[in-house]
Amino acid sequence: MRYGDRMARSIHVRLDDASVAALEIVRATEMSDSDAVRTALQEAAARRRVRSTIAQEVADLADDREDRAEMQLIREQMAELTPTPGD
Repeated sequence: MRYGDRMARSIHVRLDDASVAALEIVRATEMSDSDAVRTALQEAAARRRVRSTIAQEVADLADDREDRAEMQLIREQMAELTPTPGD
């Protein structure tokens, strides 16, 4: 079997009970086991790419001195607006 210009790769797995239950959820749309596994792998990879991108953005912001200074200024301004007890 071929997908595009690449030869399909076959893998065999043993599923535990949790994985069997997860497969049934993915297959609820009448997919074959193979289609369900391919879909689940693609979705998992997409989620990891998003998490990786977010983690990089967080790291970039943490390294941004101007942004940190601006956030400190905002915190100080917000603190000034906070009512004191008894007001």
